[in-house]
Amino acid sequence: MKTSLDHLPASKQRELERVVEILFAEFQDAIALGTQPHKRLGRILKIVLFGSYARGDWVSDPASGYFSDYDLLVVVNHEALTDVVEYWAKAEDHLLREQTIAKRLTAPVNFIVHTMADVNSQLRLGRPFFVDILRDGIVLYEAPGHDFVKPEPLTPAEALKEAQGYFDYWMPLAIHASQLAAASVDNEVFRDAAFMLHQAAERLYHCLLLVLSLSSPKSHNLKFLRSLAEDKGRRLVEAWPRDTKLSRRRFELLKRAYVEARYSDAYEISAEDLTALSDSVQKLQSIVAEVCNERLAALKLAAEAE
Repeated sequence: MKTSLDHLPASKQRELERVVEILFAEFQDAIALGTQPHKRLGRILKIVLFGSYARGDWVSDPASGYFSDYDLLVVVNHEALTDVVEYWAKAEDHLLREQTIAKRLTAPVNFIVHTMADVNSQLRLGRPFFVDILRDGIVLYEAPGHDFVKPEPLTPAEALKEAQGYFDYWMPLAIHASQLAAASVDNEVFRDAAFMLHQAAERLYHCLLLVLSLSSPKSHNLKFLRSLAEDKGRRLVEAWPRDTKLSRRRFELLKRAYVEARYSDAYEISAEDLTALSDSVQKLQSIVAEVCNERLAALKLAAEAE
């Protein structure tokens, strides 16, 4: 894999160095007092930059409010250490503060955590998401003696069968969530409407990522899913305008709805906000369906040509 960040400005290289430092520091704190073997022997084996900053096509557009995120794969040596809540929540919070409060990072940081065994299993299965990381990713840290395996090719027919199954499962669920949101608005149960719109958007992102990459993170973080999905299909950016404070506030309301709309009395959302968010989710649904159908059609052609 590549190891050079020379295609990035020096300031970006320093930021990524800072990100790696934070990930290591917070991980060490999380396992420091552990007595279980997986904590005492817990290690980060690799940290890999992937996505637009690895490929060199990142976007930084203040006029539209669109900025690419730093996307990282963290590889650990035990399955238990992939638990985000127990081992990585403080790292997420720290990185968010570095960007939004300290202003030491110019882009948000998203990271996924997998074991070496899991990544190698995904590569043997030919999962495009991990194959792309192996091809385009840049190693920011690696412990000696822990190599990724050579990916096995996935036939178009195999990819088509799996991708079609994901589309047939997730798209109806997304549509159903949108319908439940509309019913909640009609009944003036606005908090439930916000939660179901969140579910509709989350399901649409999982649908797209699974159809295109045959992989999607086990995450409810809508901003993270949006970042990964938009990296795969830039048309999705159209669904969520970022050029005004109001549009950014509304997306944040939707992101927070997963927890706060269900559990916090302080969460409030207006009918006007819900109408705007519903319009965005409908636009997202249209774009996701279009992108997924294009992918399925291409796989079908490739499978028929085999």
